[in-house]
Amino acid sequence: AAIGLDPLSSLHRIFIKPLNSVYGISELLAKATPLITIGVALALGFRAGVWNIGAEGQLVMGGLCGGAVALAFWGVDGFWVMPLVLLGGTIGGLFWGAIPAFLKVRFNANEILVSLMLTYVAILLLSVMVHGPLRDPDGFNFPESRLFHDAATLPKLFSAGRGHLGFVFAIAFAIVGTWVVKRWHLGFEMRVTGLSASAAKFAGYSRDRTVWMALLMGGAISGFAGVVEVTGNIGQLVPTISPSYGFTAIIVAFLARLHPLAVIPAGLLVALSYLAGEAAQLSLGVPAASTQVFQGLLLFFLLGTSLFVNYRVRLGQVA
Repeated sequence: AAIGLDPLSSLHRIFIKPLNSVYGISELLAKATPLITIGVALALGFRAGVWNIGAEGQLVMGGLCGGAVALAFWGVDGFWVMPLVLLGGTIGGLFWGAIPAFLKVRFNANEILVSLMLTYVAILLLSVMVHGPLRDPDGFNFPESRLFHDAATLPKLFSAGRGHLGFVFAIAFAIVGTWVVKRWHLGFEMRVTGLSASAAKFAGYSRDRTVWMALLMGGAISGFAGVVEVTGNIGQLVPTISPSYGFTAIIVAFLARLHPLAVIPAGLLVALSYLAGEAAQLSLGVPAASTQVFQGLLLFFLLGTSLFVNYRVRLGQVA
């Protein structure tokens, strides 16, 4: 309305019209897949009081390592190629999560800063690799790898769009994450440590073990999301494999109140905001930054709600 457009008509064209086709739904699932997967990883870590802000870097490393495995076995057929590619990406993300875990346990380094700074190292490393060793020799010097072989590509869920098998994996992660929180003793240990470090110490729980568990688990799952992104959506390695999914997943985790199962609808909602931003840009001429504005407002109002729930606000003169 502020820019002279009909609000109701604009909302319909932005949020409803993109879902009126199989292609739109497929695109929604494709964008929700990394958000849900990483959102589960972050929800588990944040519950433990371990603030892994570097999921974006772990996603990039997962995509890079998994993509390197796919290129190493380029042209090889076999059912074992895809599991090997997924394993390579998972190990890449796990290794990237192990670095802040080691520095936190050994030197008490701040995991927020370390994991965040490693994100930019991962992005630059990906750029170096696609400009150098992994560049397609027949690609006219463009900074991208050759297309992955069919054996290293995830199958599509629909005939149209980019929705792929990775969405099924994302749902599985949410279900397993809920079981970890509710049923597994290490999940309980992580929850106790996050709520009260002193109570966890009194109960005999190891803070260091919780840090290792949270960051290794977060790194591995984020790395898995990265390799799924390059083998499902992109099909090759390029300098940019993620539009900041790792950072946006932080909003998803908090929108779900750190509950792994609630990450599914939260991820779908935020994924819809990506589609809405694209639709608004094309059909209404709204700037592309509107997507980030919407996502930021989601987090702002969520935190504002938490403020009023947890604290009583009194109006009046202080005595």
